[in-house]
Amino acid sequence: MWFWGDCMQEISAWLEGLGWSEYSLKAASSDASFRSYYRVAKDNKSFILMDSSLQKESLVPFLDVQKRLFGAGVRVPKVIEQNLELGYLILEDFGSTHLLDLLNFESEEEYYKKAIDEIISMQKANVDGVALYDKEFLLFEMGLMEEWYLQKHLNIFLDKEQKSKLDAVLRYIADQVLAQPQGLFVHRDYHSRNIMIKDDGSLGVIDFQDARNGAITYDLVSLLKDCYYELDESKRKDLILYFRDQKATEINDETMIRWVDMMGIQRHIKVLGIFARLYHRDGKNGYLKDIPLTLKYVLDAATKYPQTKDLCSILK
Repeated sequence: MWFWGDCMQEISAWLEGLGWSEYSLKAASSDASFRSYYRVAKDNKSFILMDSSLQKESLVPFLDVQKRLFGAGVRVPKVIEQNLELGYLILEDFGSTHLLDLLNFESEEEYYKKAIDEIISMQKANVDGVALYDKEFLLFEMGLMEEWYLQKHLNIFLDKEQKSKLDAVLRYIADQVLAQPQGLFVHRDYHSRNIMIKDDGSLGVIDFQDARNGAITYDLVSLLKDCYYELDESKRKDLILYFRDQKATEINDETMIRWVDMMGIQRHIKVLGIFARLYHRDGKNGYLKDIPLTLKYVLDAATKYPQTKDLCSILK
């Protein structure tokens, strides 16, 4: 069994082996995975120690994606030290202010435009060799909803007819997502808790290690249909079109909104499953309060299109 004391002893031994004999260490945060983060202060400077000792295999993709984003000019944390065998990284510290902490009706437009500009930069990153967001993976993600949200969380089991209707809707959504421009870097979790506001007011991007090669609208959906913060619909539409114009994508308003709606349904179906799984499998109940807004996003978008109305009847 792995105890807190064991973890601290190993971290301390590693830091001292690096010559960090005088430092202070305190917990910074944890996330939905099995990673933990600590803030290390040394010589009047602050760093972040990422402890992936329970998920050592996650460090290689983290470092790979960090290099890709850094090369594209995206503000991601610099890597100061690393030990893949133990599962530790020391990273540049972007501070403790998340975008979510500063969002309000007056600040939304300024911050969201900055965050959208960062998506434009991310989408310039090299995606050679990055796993594809293909139809199989899109369907796998959406399948989490039935298993964990409907069955495990709500104790709802679909009959044969309902199952057939749901499968048809999910395949339609996957096809609609794949009909959008592809081949772009996708952060996959680009929302207000994974965007830091640095001391100089610039944005820093974190938690990018699960990136894929996929559709143009995925990160835009993560940002503007955030499971932790709800934008006014008219402001969201303006920002969607701002992204379209910044990308110089020559499509009409209706098509752009439809792309976002379909991508949003896919993402939020998945998130319903993930939030339920975090509770029932991992014992993390902090995400249950975010299910209502996530469900609202699905229903609001799905009711707009005849091809997705069967999804609404199932979820309602």
